[in-house]
Order: sequence, then C-alpha cells, then structure tokens
Amino acid sequence: MHVGDPRLDDWATVEEYEDVSTASAFGGRLSELDIPNALTADWEPDRHGRGTIFLQVPTDRYDDATVALEGWDL
Repeated sequence: MHVGDPRLDDWATVEEYEDVSTASAFGGRLSELDIPNALTADWEPDRHGRGTIFLQVPTDRYDDATVALEGWDL
C-alpha cells in the first residue's frame, strides 16, 4: 500500500475500494495476469483496514485492467 506516493500520480485509477482486503484481492487478480498495479491511498486506512483505497495501473495498461476485472466479483 502506497500512501501519498507521488511516483504513482500519473497512474490511472481502475477501481476504488472501501477496504484493503478487497482491494488486495482485485490487485492480486491483475498481478496473476501480469498487469502491473499498486494500491494507493491519500491517508492510512483505519485499524480495521478501511478507507478509500485506489487500485491503480500504468496509464497504458488501463484498458487491459478494466477488461480483466470486468465481471470478476468476490
């Protein structure tokens, strides 16, 4: 999880999640498909892992990521 990391500012947000475990599962799916990704947040999640978590990918992989996650639900 990257909090306030400016190196990822130019990456595209694929989805937004309310907790780290859900975001990690979807990020894991992208990793399985060799799509680089990162979980980011503007602030640290709370002690229960809740907060606004962004699943981000390099801009040139956005289309691949959205197709990969389309219809994939936990």
